[in-house]
Amino acid sequence: MGNEVADVYDAVVKEGGFSGGGQVADDDEGDKGNLLDRFIDLISGIFTPILGAMCATGMIKGLTAMCSSFGWLSTNSGTYKVLYAIGDGFFYFLPIMLAVTAAKKFKVERFTAMTIGAAMCYPVITALASDKNVITTLFAGTPFASEVHTTFLGIPMISMNYTSTVIPVILAVWFASIVEKWCKKWIPTVVKTFLVPFVTLLIVIPLTFLIIGPVATWIGDALAAITSSIYNFSPILAGLVVGAFWQVFVIFGVHGGLVAVAIANLAAMGYDPIISLSLVASFAQTGIVLAILMQTKDEKLKGIAFPAFISGIFGVTESAIYGVTLSRKKPFVLSCIGAGLGGMIIGFFGTKGYMMGGMGIFSIPTAINPKVGMNILVYGLMIAMAVSFILGLVLQLVFGKSSVDNPEELALQKAKEEKVENNNPDEKLVSPLNGQVMTLSEVKDEVFSSGAMGKGMAIEPTDGVLHAPADGQIIMTFPTSHAIGMRTTDGAEILMHIGMDTVNLQGKGFNTLVEKGQNVKAGDELVKFDIPAIKKAGYSVTTPIVVTNSQDYADIERTADGQVKVGHEILDLQVEKQEILAGSAQLAYQ
Repeated sequence: MGNEVADVYDAVVKEGGFSGGGQVADDDEGDKGNLLDRFIDLISGIFTPILGAMCATGMIKGLTAMCSSFGWLSTNSGTYKVLYAIGDGFFYFLPIMLAVTAAKKFKVERFTAMTIGAAMCYPVITALASDKNVITTLFAGTPFASEVHTTFLGIPMISMNYTSTVIPVILAVWFASIVEKWCKKWIPTVVKTFLVPFVTLLIVIPLTFLIIGPVATWIGDALAAITSSIYNFSPILAGLVVGAFWQVFVIFGVHGGLVAVAIANLAAMGYDPIISLSLVASFAQTGIVLAILMQTKDEKLKGIAFPAFISGIFGVTESAIYGVTLSRKKPFVLSCIGAGLGGMIIGFFGTKGYMMGGMGIFSIPTAINPKVGMNILVYGLMIAMAVSFILGLVLQLVFGKSSVDNPEELALQKAKEEKVENNNPDEKLVSPLNGQVMTLSEVKDEVFSSGAMGKGMAIEPTDGVLHAPADGQIIMTFPTSHAIGMRTTDGAEILMHIGMDTVNLQGKGFNTLVEKGQNVKAGDELVKFDIPAIKKAGYSVTTPIVVTNSQDYADIERTADGQVKVGHEILDLQVEKQEILAGSAQLAYQ
C-alpha cells in the first residue's frame, strides 16, 4: 500500500464500525511482549506521529541553508528569517510536540503534558543556561559537571537548555502519568478537573528541573558519546553495517530507536553521524526495482514495481520491499549489499546530518552544515546515492534475474490470455457438498454476506464431506481444519469455509484429508466434518464457497438452486477480458 496505509486503515475502521481509531489495544490488556518489543512500541508510538512534520520542517530548514550557502538569500533578509523560523520552530519547541504524543502513550491529560513541555521551553528558563551569574558547579571535575545559576526553594537547580531535546520531556511526561494516577485516587471527583493538573504540574515541573531534566540530558549526552565513539572507531565499517542492515531494521521496526538516538545527537552535538549512513538504502532498493521492471514479463509485477520505483526515488520504499523484493529474497539481499557499499562511501567522506528531513532525494539538504554550506561532505552523499542506485541495478541485472518471475504464475497468466484469445472464457465450478443452495447474502456473517471476501454462494450441507469443486492445487489449509483454499487449473482461487465461527472449535469435529501444495481432481475429498457435533457446540455449518480473486472475472453467476449433489455445476466464472474483446471487434468492424 506504500503511503496509503493510514488512509486504508481509517477506511477499514469506518466501514467495519470498529472502535479505537488507531488504538489497537489498551496498554493494560494482553501480553505486552518482551522489553525490546515494549521499547520499540514506545519509541514508535511517540515519534511516528510527528515524523511527517519533522521531515517537512527539516527539509525547509535544509533548503533555507542551501539558499544561504549559494548566496540566493541573505541571512539578514526577512525572507530568510521567516523560512528559517518555519524550519527551526518545530525543533525549538520539540518538547511540546513530543509531550502531545507521549501523553497519548502514557495516558496523561494532553494539555497537562503540553504545559510541562512549554515550561521547559519557556524563555526565562532557557536564558538561565547562559546566565553569567554562576552560584556553584555541581559534580565539578567529572563528565557531569553542571553549573547552577539559581535555586528552587533553596535547592540548587542545574540550568540546562531543553529546547530541541527529546529524552527529558519523555521522562517528565512518564513521571506525570504516575503522579496523575495517584492524584485521581484521592482528589474528589467534583474538583478533579482542575485540582489533578494543579497538583500534577506543581510536583512534576519542579522535579523535572531539579532531577529529571539533568539526568535525562546526561543520558542523551551519553548516547551521543557512544554513537560517536562507534562512528569514530571506523566510519567506513559503521557505514557498511548501518547501510546494509537499515532495511532489515525497518522490517522489524527497530529503526525508530536509531531515529530517537539521532534526534538526541542533534540536540547534544548539533549533528548526527548515524542516520546519514542509511540514506543510500532507498536508492539501492530503487535500482533493484528498476532492474526488475526491465527483467519481468509479469504484467502484475510491472504494475506493482513501477509506482514502487517512483516512490523509492523519494525515499518511500515500503511498497518496493513488501511488494517486490522481499518475497523474492535474492533481490532484497542484493539491495542490502548495494546499500552497504554506499554506506561505506558516506563513512569515507564523513557526511553527517545536521537536521532531520526526508528520505530519498529530499535527504540531501539535511547534510548541509548551516555554518559551512555546500561542501565535499554533501557531494559525497550524492556520489554514494548514485553508486548505490547503479550497484542495485547492475547486481540485479547480473545475479537476480532467476528470482524475478515465478514460472507457474507466468504459465497461469499465459493460460488465461490464451483462453481469452480462443474466446473460451468460461470456467465451471461444481458443488463440493451435498446440500441446500443459499445466496451469500443469506449467510449470517457480514464478511461473507457483504461480498468482502469475493463473489460466490453458500451451501447448507446434509453430510460431512467437503470435496474439490474443480481440478487444481491446495494453496491454504488451516490448523483448525475449518476452512481450505485452492487454486483451480484455470486460475480461480477458491475459499471454502465450513460453518460460521467454527475456528473457535480449534479443530474439534474436523479432519483435513489433504496438504498444502497437493494437486487434486474435481470431486476429491478434502475435509471431513462432524455436523451433529458442530451444531451441538452451538455453531452453524453453513459453508460459503467464494472466489477470492473475483476481480479477475467479469461476472460470477450462480447456476444452481435448491438441493445439489457433489459434482453438480454451481458457478459459472467469466473472464474479465471478454467484454473488452467484444468491444475491440466492434471497433474493428466500424
